[in-house]
Amino acid sequence: MSVIAYVNCDGNAAQAIDFYAKALSAEQVKSVQFKDFPQDPSYPLPEQELEMIMEASIEFAGGKIMLSDILPSMKKVTGEYVRGNHMFISLVIEDKEALESYFNGLAVGGYVIMPLSHTPWSSCFGMLVDQYGIGWKFNSDAEKFLDAVMSKS
Repeated sequence: MSVIAYVNCDGNAAQAIDFYAKALSAEQVKSVQFKDFPQDPSYPLPEQELEMIMEASIEFAGGKIMLSDILPSMKKVTGEYVRGNHMFISLVIEDKEALESYFNGLAVGGYVIMPLSHTPWSSCFGMLVDQYGIGWKFNSDAEKFLDAVMSKS
């Protein structure tokens, strides 16, 4: 089983894909627009929505995130896009140099909640919110901490 973070965008998924692909040194990026699929002639999408991202994936360092735009014409069904703090993506990577690279790349245009530092639960931990409002946690050895705490129970 795999868990993949899925990020909804408010019409700016193409820009977000470029940003995340660069910041995370993506190994593979896949993206399709709504125009890439046959349209229902009874419910045609407005021209500007055909250019929006229907689905995208970004693979990096053995992980993956997925993205899509929320269509304005579908917001009655999906609800309005809300930029908030309801989600974090957690990167757990033992390679501290890679962790620092991802942290620095994703911090561009965003803000750092907690700089990368040694904590009681990790030898390298940090948190930030990127320029698209997505929260990120970085941890070099989360599994070791979890295992150690669980073994004491």
